[in-house]
Amino acid sequence: MTESDPKIVELRARRALGRMSGGQDRIDRQHKAGKLTARERLEILLDPGSFHEVDAFVIQRGRDFGMDKPENQFPGDSVVTGWGTIDGRLVYVYSQDFTVLGGSLSEVHAQKIVKIMSMAMKTGAPVIGLNDSGGARIQEGVVSLDGYASIFLQNTLASGVIPQLSAIMGPCAGGAVYSPALTDFIFMVKDTSYMFVTGPDVIKQVTHEEVTKEELGGAITHNSVSGVSHLAADSEEDCLFLLRELLSYIPQNNMEDPPFVPSKDDPLRTEDALDTIVPDNPNKPYDMKELIRLIVDDKRFFEIHEHYAQNIIVGFARLGGHSVGIVANQPAVLAGVLDIDASEKAARFIRFCDAFNIPIITFEDVPGFMPGVAQEHGGIIRSGAKLLYAYCEATVAKITVVTRKAYGGAYCVMNSRPIRSDLNLAWPTAEFAVMGPDGAVNIIFRRELAEAEDAETLRAQLVADYRARFANPYVAASRGDIDDVIEPRDTRPRLINALEMLRNKRDSNPPRKHGNMPL
Repeated sequence: MTESDPKIVELRARRALGRMSGGQDRIDRQHKAGKLTARERLEILLDPGSFHEVDAFVIQRGRDFGMDKPENQFPGDSVVTGWGTIDGRLVYVYSQDFTVLGGSLSEVHAQKIVKIMSMAMKTGAPVIGLNDSGGARIQEGVVSLDGYASIFLQNTLASGVIPQLSAIMGPCAGGAVYSPALTDFIFMVKDTSYMFVTGPDVIKQVTHEEVTKEELGGAITHNSVSGVSHLAADSEEDCLFLLRELLSYIPQNNMEDPPFVPSKDDPLRTEDALDTIVPDNPNKPYDMKELIRLIVDDKRFFEIHEHYAQNIIVGFARLGGHSVGIVANQPAVLAGVLDIDASEKAARFIRFCDAFNIPIITFEDVPGFMPGVAQEHGGIIRSGAKLLYAYCEATVAKITVVTRKAYGGAYCVMNSRPIRSDLNLAWPTAEFAVMGPDGAVNIIFRRELAEAEDAETLRAQLVADYRARFANPYVAASRGDIDDVIEPRDTRPRLINALEMLRNKRDSNPPRKHGNMPL
């Protein structure tokens, strides 16, 4: 066939029509709202020229309420699907097209997404969903709802098998929110994206509360208050670049190891600043993020959930080229205590790392669990158990570095030796105890303090004695609960060596359908 052949001309005309989405006027409105089109987003996300579209000629099947009219028939309907590459690695993508019927989900819209997800499962590659939709196509009724349900099933079956990433690039409301919620990571864009089960109008009608879309379900809200979203980007371009960066740390599927990226950062590099980063005063805070950056390759730390439950830190980095997941208490926020939100945040991250063969490095400085009626009534027992369960269940390489406090049940939970940690290191500043010196003295010596003439002087002496006994790592080391006490400056080379040593680690859990995590 030649270029002038009528069949080739027709094919190209049909493709051109499909690429115009909902028409130039709607594309212009999309741009005016500060948003890119579905195809423009894919051009930024994927390697140049790598996108291959499927189902470009599918037409929606709805015939009720005027949906059979020619002006409501769009090639490809309201979602663009296909595959491409990111840094040369295969990914499957779907990008909802708000310029076509508001990106609403129809029967064929859902079928296109399910097809792409099924292909991703068969070939073992990540799925990235770019969400920008007004919700279910009302004109199709239960058919569109069934479409959502079929996507939810695919999300669930793919969980822990292939990475699933969601970017919210506009509205995502009602049943539409549950597909992103079932995926591994959610990215949002400030000021232009939002998620909620019921919108402000319904809330006002039912509960008489007045709230804006941004306050209810904007990027800042879900990144700092609810924890539904994991990253908030300043623009759509930033969001798409962050998606690319995150993929660089994770494998294609659960059968592969994460990518190894050589670094010029010396694996034997020591860091003198670590020797003084922990204050002499055990009650004085310091920034655990700075400690992490001093240790990892090129000081590059890709933080997840940065604005949510800031008393614990999670994210990805590399050590000697190896991708690792990092979990760390943050003494600069609430003294690094574990509460409901922090426990669940860390537990979910740990389970992701374990599902995709990413070693877990834990930096521990934890004074215990958060006390209080609100925490107890909110279920901190159950939430703490989730974190404990995640660490216990994980079979990837697990390494802990105790920088300062390791108190009470929180010590047990934060990847202690008895819950299958592979290597536990401690700095000379580490403290291991059932609780802090003041609380311990008040319990152990309650009677003596009550009978003493100068209770404050006696308390000070007893606290000093308790601290001298337990404010060091050597009791734990003498029992083998700590494998080694190291100089802080040597932390980076010791961790890299441990990762090399554990490269071929094999561990397993008992055969079962699945455990019963304390949800």
